[in-house]
Amino acid sequence: MRLRHIEVFHAIMQVGTISGAAQVLHISQPAVTKVLQHAELQLGMPLFERVRGKLYPKPEAHRLFAETEKLNRDLQGIRRLAASLKGRAVETVRLVSTPTIAISVLPQAMTVWRRDFPQARCELATHHTSEIVNALRLGEADLALSLQDPRHPGIVAEPIAHGNLTVMAPAGTWSVEELAKPFTADGLSGELIGLNDGDPLGEIVVAACEAQGVQPVYHTVVQTYQIARSLVEAGAGLAVLDPFTAASADPGRVQCRTWSPTMPVHLYLLSASHSPLSHGARELANCIGATARACLDKA
Repeated sequence: MRLRHIEVFHAIMQVGTISGAAQVLHISQPAVTKVLQHAELQLGMPLFERVRGKLYPKPEAHRLFAETEKLNRDLQGIRRLAASLKGRAVETVRLVSTPTIAISVLPQAMTVWRRDFPQARCELATHHTSEIVNALRLGEADLALSLQDPRHPGIVAEPIAHGNLTVMAPAGTWSVEELAKPFTADGLSGELIGLNDGDPLGEIVVAACEAQGVQPVYHTVVQTYQIARSLVEAGAGLAVLDPFTAASADPGRVQCRTWSPTMPVHLYLLSASHSPLSHGARELANCIGATARACLDKA
């Protein structure tokens, strides 16, 4: 099927009539009928049953619709991009981030970036790192943010900010003297909030504890760092987290200490090795890095 065939076919599948498809595509009804007839002729089979002016998809049409849906979305995206370029607008920047960075760093960074790119279109999404790698490789995202370097041959990982592994506890847990000292694994006692099995940061904490001969017991285990932060803020226990999540916590409700021995945690800018960043995407990355570093300095 040609691209025009697919476009007309999808319009008919969505609205169910020749007249409706013509309105959606801004072309005449005879033109829609002609394209559909040509597509069915090429395929060698009818795609719809005609009943009193309405078109009912055959099973083959449903299968074809499922297979061509992504191609149709890509075609619409190309047309939107062409329209924006014609109007001298900045192209769409598609950013994917792990949830903790999306909440702790992105809002302020986006505010700063918007001052120089007020008309730009930015699409934001959150995924875990393994899904982020797939999105970049498939061209579904332009750039991404993660606390992990996926070490994938098709992905460029650029560190743009870093802090240290941080222990966070409800306000009033530690004295002024204790706050001035780094935190060691043997201090993990009482109600502890752990990270889900398989979480990279959680595995680092487990390894660090084992190195000091400590085996902490977690009564509460969470899937995201933001949930752990919220629990600590509510007084539910102590958690070992990345510095960006810790820096985004309410300073009136928590206390923070650096883990000892010091363990750096990096924020990585990820991109596909075969796809260089546009000017708008690179400037957004610069704003994110500057915001992340300022967030840690303030904390």
